[in-house]
Order: sequence, then C-alpha cells, then structure tokens
Amino acid sequence: MAFGKGHHLHLIDGSAFIFRAYHALPPLTRKSDGLPIGAVAGFCNMLQRYVEGNNGSDVTHVAVIFDKGSHTFRNDMYDLYKANREAMPEDLRPQMPLTRRATEAFNIACKELEGYEADDIIATLSCQARAAGGQVTIISSDKDLMQLVGGGVEMLDAMKNRRIDRDGVFEKFGVFPDRVVDVQALAGDSVDNVPGAPGIGIKTAALLINEFGSLEELLDRAEEIKQPKRRQTLIENRDQIELSKKLVQLDCDTPLDFGLDDLEVKDPDPEVLLGFLAEMEFRTLTKRISDALHVEAPAIPEPEVQQGDANAPDAPKIDPEKYECVSDLAALDAWIARAYARGWIAVDTETTGLNEMIADLVGVSLCVEAGEACYIPLTHRGGAAQKEGTEDLFSEKADDSLAPGQIPLEAALAALKPMLEDPSILKIGQNMKYDAKILARYGINLAPIDDTMLMSYAMHAGEHTHGMDTLSERYLSHTPIPIKELIGSGKSQITFDRVPIETAVRYAAEDADVTLRLWQLFKPQLHGAKVTRVYETMERPLVPVLAKMEMAGIKVDRQTLSRMSSAFAQKMAGLEAEIHELAGEKFNVGSPAQLGEILFEKMSLEGGKRGKNGKYSTGADVLEDLATEHDLPRRVLDWRQLSKLKSTYTDALQEHINKDTGRVHTSYSIAGANTGRLASTDPNLQNIPVRSEEGRRIREAFVAEEGKVLVSLDYSQIELRILAHVAGIEALKQAFRDGQDIHAMTASEMFNVPMDEMTPDVRRQAKAINFGVIYGISGFGLARNLRIPRAEAQGFIDRYFERFPGIKTYMDDTIAFAKEHDRVETLFGRVIHTPEINAKGPRSGFAKRAAINAPIQGTAADIIRRAMIRMPAAIAGLEGRAVMLLQVHDELLFEVDEGSVDQLIAIAKEVMEGAAAPVVHLDVPLIVDAGQGRSWAEAH
Repeated sequence: MAFGKGHHLHLIDGSAFIFRAYHALPPLTRKSDGLPIGAVAGFCNMLQRYVEGNNGSDVTHVAVIFDKGSHTFRNDMYDLYKANREAMPEDLRPQMPLTRRATEAFNIACKELEGYEADDIIATLSCQARAAGGQVTIISSDKDLMQLVGGGVEMLDAMKNRRIDRDGVFEKFGVFPDRVVDVQALAGDSVDNVPGAPGIGIKTAALLINEFGSLEELLDRAEEIKQPKRRQTLIENRDQIELSKKLVQLDCDTPLDFGLDDLEVKDPDPEVLLGFLAEMEFRTLTKRISDALHVEAPAIPEPEVQQGDANAPDAPKIDPEKYECVSDLAALDAWIARAYARGWIAVDTETTGLNEMIADLVGVSLCVEAGEACYIPLTHRGGAAQKEGTEDLFSEKADDSLAPGQIPLEAALAALKPMLEDPSILKIGQNMKYDAKILARYGINLAPIDDTMLMSYAMHAGEHTHGMDTLSERYLSHTPIPIKELIGSGKSQITFDRVPIETAVRYAAEDADVTLRLWQLFKPQLHGAKVTRVYETMERPLVPVLAKMEMAGIKVDRQTLSRMSSAFAQKMAGLEAEIHELAGEKFNVGSPAQLGEILFEKMSLEGGKRGKNGKYSTGADVLEDLATEHDLPRRVLDWRQLSKLKSTYTDALQEHINKDTGRVHTSYSIAGANTGRLASTDPNLQNIPVRSEEGRRIREAFVAEEGKVLVSLDYSQIELRILAHVAGIEALKQAFRDGQDIHAMTASEMFNVPMDEMTPDVRRQAKAINFGVIYGISGFGLARNLRIPRAEAQGFIDRYFERFPGIKTYMDDTIAFAKEHDRVETLFGRVIHTPEINAKGPRSGFAKRAAINAPIQGTAADIIRRAMIRMPAAIAGLEGRAVMLLQVHDELLFEVDEGSVDQLIAIAKEVMEGAAAPVVHLDVPLIVDAGQGRSWAEAH
C-alpha cells in the first residue's frame, strides 16, 4: 500500500544521535583488538530504546538520515560555509561506518546522499509525506529543521522528550515556521559560518520580520528603518543576507533514489542484529535484545583472562535470585566462620541516606566466593505490610514498626564486630570510607581493608570513572540493579529501610558479589612496582585518615555567616544600582538573556555569540574579555561573585551544620580528580574563593572550640618547586635554595626590574605567569586574568620561555611521552592516562594542557597525601590535644589545645617538609608556612 493518509513517518537525525552517543560515554574500545566503539555502543542503545519505545505505536515508516560528506552544494555557493567546524575526533572516524551498519542491523532504512546534507533529505521526505497526506515526526532538536514544522510535520527532542510544534517554533524564533529562514538569514549562524547581518540577533531579526512581513519586503524597504546603524547594516549587507537565506533554506527537491514506500517499518532479523552486536562485543546489549526477541544469545569470544579474572569461564554468573537472606544468628555465625576460613570477605552497608554522619544502618551484605553472597537485614520497616505490596511505603502513614525476619541490631553488630575488626581477615569493599564511617558510629573499627574503587583509580585514572556500576559494566559485562528501582526518585523517593526485605536482598547481596569479583580481577593486576606503591602507600592507608578527619568536622559560627549574608545582600544591591545606571535601564542582573541583550544589542559591545538556544552567551569568560573595555561587565562579575558567595557559602553552609555536633562535616573524594588531588563535597570547602576580600572573609566563620586554636600549615609554592626540579631550571632552583621571593625574582629576570625597585603590580603579573605556565595558559587566558591586551600577555609568555627554556622543553617532552604512551606519571609513579592526547581540535588543546600539568599537580598531591598518612602517628604523642581537620589544596588545618600549638607546628612541619623522602629527593627544599588563630581566616 502506497504511503498516504493514516501513515506516520519517523525521520531520525543520525548525526545528532552519533554525537550525543559519542559525548555521553567514556572512551570504549573493543577488547579483542582495541577498536574504538564508545559511540557505536551509545548509538545502538539509543536505537534499541527508540525501537522499544515505539513498539505498538502508530509509526508505519522510519529512516535514519546521515550526512554523506563534508562538501555540499552550499560550499559551491559559499566556500566558507561550515569552514570553522571542528575536525572529527580521530577515535570517532572509524566508528561512523559502524553506525550505518548498526542501523541496517536493526533493519531500519539508512539513507544519505553525496552533495546534500541530511537536513535536505529530511526536508524532501517531510514535504513528500505531507503532500501525500501522512504525518511526520522529525526526531531531532536541530533548529535548522524547525522551518519544516506544520501541516502534519512535528519535531521531537528525544533528549528532553519534548515535542516541538508551530508554537514551539515561535517560542524559539519569535516567528512561525514559514518565516524561520528569514530570521536565520538575518541573524546568521556562527556554528555553520552563515554570515547574516552584522549586529542583528534572533530577537531583533524576529521583530523586523514581524514588522515587514518577509525578508524580501524588509530589504526592499530598508530605507524606512529609523535606527541609522540598523538601516545602514541592512542596505550595505543585502547581498550577504540574501546569500545567507540560500544557505539556511533547506532543499525540498533533493534528487532521491528511493521513495517513502521504501521506508516501511520492518522487524529486525535476530540473526543479523545479534550477530552485529556480538561482533562489537556488546555483551549486555546482546543479552538484553536476545531476551526481548526470545532467542538464544550468540557466544561472544571472551578476552584473554588473567589470574583471578572475575570473567574467567569457571566464575559463576551473577544471579541475584540465589542470594541468601540471613535472618537469625545461627546463619550469621556460619557466614562469619566462612570469613575466618577464607581470610577475606567483601562487605557492604545499606543505609537510609548518603550522609554518613546522619544516615542509619539498615543492613549489611557479605560475600566470600563469587556467586555466594548474603544480606543481613537489620532495621527494615513496615511489618507485614511489605508482603501485600509497596503502595503503603510511599505514604506518610507507612508502618514504622520493624519488619519481621531480622536479627536485632545490637545482637547482629555484636556478632559482626570481632570479625570486622580482626586484623587476620581482609575486608574488601567499594568506597570503603563510607562503610568505615557508618560502622564507626556503631562502635566498629573496620580494618584492614582493600578498596576496589581505589584499585581501579590507581590503575586507570583518566580512562574512566570508578563507581561500582561503571566498573561492573566495563570489567564484568554486568549491569547491577539500579537503586532507583528500589527507592524511586524525586518526591516519591523512599529510604532503604522502606524497601521490602526480599527485594533488598537481591540488590544488596549483588553489590557485595560484584565487589568481590572486581577485587579478584584487580588484585593480580596491581603487581607492578609503581602501581602497587601508589595503591599501598597513598590510596589504601588514606581511607582511615580521611574518615577520622571527616567525622571530626570543623566548628562553624552560624551568626557570623548570617551577618555576612546580610552584608553581601546589601553590597549586591549597591552593585545592581551601579549596573542599572551604566546600562541606562533596570533589568534582572541575574538573567543571562537580559544581560546579553543589554551588552550586545543595546550597548553594541563586540564579541556577542549566540548559543543553540538563540541567546547570547554571558559566561565568565565572555565577561572577563569585556571587562577590559567596559565597567558594566566588570560590575556584573563582582555581583556574580557576591551572589555565589552568598548562595553557596554564607547561606548554604548554615544548612550543613550538624545539629548534634554543631560542626560542618565535609566529605573527601579520593578518586575524584585524575591527578590525585582530593575533592571536597557536601559542602565543598576547597573552592572558597580567597583572591577577593569577601571570599577570604568566609573563613572567619570557621572557628576553634573554646580553649583551642586553629593552626594552618601550608606548602609554599610547592608546584613551582616541583616544576623547577622536573624541568631542571637552575635559576629557579637556586632561587628556592636561597629563599628568594620567587615571583619578584621572576619579574626581575623577565622585565629587567631591580629587586629593590619591584612594584606590587609587576610582581602580581609575574605571579600570574608563574602559575599560569604550569597550567598551560595561553596568551588569551593570561590577558583575561590580568585584564590586559592579548598581545601584551602573549609577549609576557614568550619572554618567560626565552628566559626559562627548560620549561618549554619539559612541556614538549611531556606531550611527546603522552602521545607515545597515552599516559603521564608523577614522580612517585602515579599513572594518569591521557586518552584524548591525540584528538583534534579544542579537545586536543585541553588534553595537552592536562598532560603538562598532571605530573606537577599530581606530584604535589602525592606529597600532601604522604604527609597526611604519616601525620596521625606523628602527633599521637600529643594525646588528643591536636586533631587534623581539613585538607585544602596545599594546606592542612588542625584544631589544637592552646598550650600545644608550638609542639604541633614543629611536628607537622617536619612531617610535611620531609614527605617526599625516601622515594623522591627533590633538588629544592619543601617549605611549609604556619599560622594560628581563633578562626581559619586568622590562621591562614
């Protein structure tokens, strides 16, 4: 039957699917040969979700439309069309033909045409289908396709699950679909390099088109426009505007060699589809689709396995249905006995929340052999209601009584405590710091430990993240049960103690099982001198140190924060008044859209760029550039800084004060940054701005308890010292040995200014260069930081490299090493992988800067980790009179009895200044500065 009334055509924008898949997943490679497959994996998952979502719908025809090549008829009209597009990433290039094969494997029509863009094919098919009386849904969010909407054609933004009709187009462009090309012709498009009319954006273009009716009418009557600048722009650029319309107008008469009837929906051939997925080695997807099609999954060759590999053929499959629920002490004793017999056990806790300081223990899971795991429910609620379904769990009237079939909490912990504290039994876990803190609140000191998250981090930093689900999918080809399936999300989310026990058993025991399998896989792979040293000396022993610091917390004065919030609010109001005066009108300073219109339309400042939403970008980088020329963006930056301080710190910190301790308890992520630096969260105490006076004041609210003081010990310019060592820069090394002011010395060397004539401004510029060079800063970036012309900033950097050529040599050698080995290393052997070092475009620049910085920043992070690990034993002689509270970048903060300050400083300085030895002997001394006071601000 020919396509016509009652038929519904889906047209999928293939390029959008591919690039979304590419950027959504970490780099993945096929294990058998290393072929990049991350984008293909994401693309196949998106196709499968599409097929599942439209099963049984009214869709009768479907096609995925691709771009055939980069040269189209538009390039013949305008050779600069899309000239500024980034080159395709190297690891994506070999995946493009595989996405076509994937589409065909799903038995979906796959179409492309040389010389035409995918949008033109979509336009032609949409027009044909509309003319035949059918419906069309274009699955894309591409604004260029919005000109097609109407008369039975709609768009679907699959990412947001939002349909776009004529009203949706008007909301985007200010005109209906039949005038979208007119607006685009005027506004141009920086992404596709469509020139448009200089200085006219989407909003102004829409106003003009609505006033005159069409682009042609507007251009013919341009003399009638009252604004002189706008009138002149339209008259002088008429040819350019008319060319732009030709570039943005989609071709609805593309010469296709197929028809609508060729796009009829077809079921996939199981053998073809599963064969392709097996060839790609997509184990999880192959299993899911084979189950959905009710056919046997094809065998996928296993990669070479190592000793202890949890994917080895003799390892039992993960089967949550086989896990045991331990509901009496006799059964628990049997599991404890197995731990003593084996010498190790995987442990995981289930709790009512993620905040270890307030979450309650709900249950404990154990595993001693792959496939043999249990869950010990302890405080599940709901009684018999659980057997009747989960409806009552989402009600405020849910039963608070303990569910039956659980060992009393105190009895279970009394039985577990000796085993969990026994030094002869290794406790294995994933992110053990969390479990250690939970159990510590119940009087259990969990030790010794092995942590699969940190094992992965030591071996694979920079390659992927290290959460259990990621590791399970990547290394075990198993997708664990999502927690949302148990507790829901949003307003209907419940706590784990409301989950029915039989459901909790499958989830919790699986976690312990997966963790043990990962440990069996990772443990043998750690056998390498450098990796072993990193894990055994800088990762594993840091867990109990951080756990104690986090539980100690730091006192925060709520009244001080409240006063600061009020002061910041008043100052923001004053800045708003100044901004409104500079703008000549009142507007919402916090609105990027309104600010963009003020800056780039009313004030006509240069540098205005529109994002995909049609609005001007007003990010910090844009405002920093404009701040060198105009006061208004400078005031907005000041306003934003105060707004962030108020919302993120003076307001939010009050909510983080623990009601039981009166202190703030941050949490440190050990495996968050690739370089080994710790990340502070909930709240983040490492990003408190200290460059501004207001930012520094935040630290006034962090105070010592009565009779105690805060002591800060901070490495002096540690990264510059490491750079001097690794780059072999004698002038810098000697300056550090002589105790010179390194920034003043650099300024003197570069600018020929005698030390006794040094000004603060010149020293500040040298300091910015010193630190900027470490981070691979460009002339553009330095100009923004110093608010000076770009040429002048680039001149500073050029002179810097001329004066210290060893730095450029270090950078070049580091990039060369990274390109050859896909990694860099710290002085202590920490490996940081650089998977994008050979990419093209902006991603390459970022990867190179990261590779240059990683050995420097990573070595500094290693040194402070080593100091932290040694510190508890070193200050044990103070018998509790000193406690280490915080680690912030290169600083350690202690709370100390007033009479023990000098003793603590002497001990801590010795530990910190000697932390590199005996593994690394630096050519320059490490120097630690100490300070003390009632508040953190006074101490540092």
